[in-house]
Amino acid sequence: MNEEVQFILEATEEGMGAAIAHLEKEFIKIRAGKASPAMLSSVMVEYYGSQTPLSQVSNINTPDGRTISVQPWEKSMLQEIETSIMNANLGFNPMNNGEMVIINVPPLTEERRKQLVKQAKAEAEHAKVGVRSARQDANKEIKGLDISEDLQKNAELDIQELTDSYTKKIDDFLHAKEAEIMKV
Repeated sequence: MNEEVQFILEATEEGMGAAIAHLEKEFIKIRAGKASPAMLSSVMVEYYGSQTPLSQVSNINTPDGRTISVQPWEKSMLQEIETSIMNANLGFNPMNNGEMVIINVPPLTEERRKQLVKQAKAEAEHAKVGVRSARQDANKEIKGLDISEDLQKNAELDIQELTDSYTKKIDDFLHAKEAEIMKV
């Protein structure tokens, strides 16, 4: 196989791998019944005049499957953290005990589970778009090379095989996440 073609295939696989890695990160944020520090990853706190991620001003732990505790490094931040969590619209009602902010994660309703499955499907579709975009870019690059028609067709077939395998991986991740969300 031509070196240029090999390079394009490797770059395409890297791009498709990045789409899967992004999907995994997004799936971590989608809660499936049990508490996780990642649930608060989008919360920003006003800290000395600038918006700072919550994880940079406190320790976030999950003492059990239904509770998240946020221990600020400065006690003066307690009220600000509590307000930021409420303003983040995550559906949590934080409580402040003077030492830390405690969040009881409510059990998911059937309706909320269905919403989360829709969200997971949307994220999976975004990942598939990323994979197809990588395929499209690779096919354009292959067409631009000065190589024989047979080599070009074989390279396009290889790219399609890569696309199919990554699409299947995305579907597998989605089915696993759906099962996790719907499990009561």
